[in-house]
Amino acid sequence: MKPKILIVDGHSMIFQWPELAADYASRGPSVRESLVRMLTSLQDASDWTVAVVFDGRGPKASAGAEPAAIRVFYSKSGQTADAIIERLAAKYAPDYDVTVATDDRLERLTVESFGAVSISSTRLLSEIRAAEAGVRQTIRRLNRR
Repeated sequence: MKPKILIVDGHSMIFQWPELAADYASRGPSVRESLVRMLTSLQDASDWTVAVVFDGRGPKASAGAEPAAIRVFYSKSGQTADAIIERLAAKYAPDYDVTVATDDRLERLTVESFGAVSISSTRLLSEIRAAEAGVRQTIRRLNRR
């Protein structure tokens, strides 16, 4: 069985989820951090290794961060998040089960041509909510013992 990688188009998710989109104009960096926290929870509760890609400047990629942390990438000047996502999908699809979360239709077609699977922002949010519910259920079960 191949290891599983989830690559997330960060801004695509933020702008599709009302609870994040509403605050983005005034609190962009903290909204991105909220998304990263949500994705970290998903990674912790699933068998996905998660990477999130944002358009624009930010800190350098988090490849050297904590071992269990998700990877966060920001596009450079003149580069798009889509280009990074496509490069990651092309690189890892032969050896990993790659899933890309984006609502960009062209991006979905492109990554699927590399052998990746694509999911929508709605599906990703469902995956996050299910993972959170599973963690809560496990905690309740452990507290009963």
